[in-house]
Amino acid sequence: MERQLVAISLFVCVTYAFTYLVKALLDARTRSLLARDGASDPDALRALLAADERQRRFGLLRWGIGLIAIAIGFAVIEMLGWRNVAPGTIAVLAGALGLGELALYFLSSRAPPG
Repeated sequence: MERQLVAISLFVCVTYAFTYLVKALLDARTRSLLARDGASDPDALRALLAADERQRRFGLLRWGIGLIAIAIGFAVIEMLGWRNVAPGTIAVLAGALGLGELALYFLSSRAPPG
């Protein structure tokens, strides 16, 4: 059973890394083409870079809120004294992550544009 989990985990990690690499390469290529072709419109390039920076910041915010929410879920499980993996423990973690995502939604909807 442990070997299967290691193989599955390795596959998931490699797939995630490859997907991230392809996305990074495509984003870099798109930015370089826009910078080359859009040299006559510096405002458009500035707006593109600002949007990219905002997206990166929201990505970091999403990870931060998600990890804090999961940590709170683990703390609740610890306080309740649950020691076995059961549907209730998984429900607490999923609920905590869902609440974190809702918090992110409300924070991002209140964020000033730009």
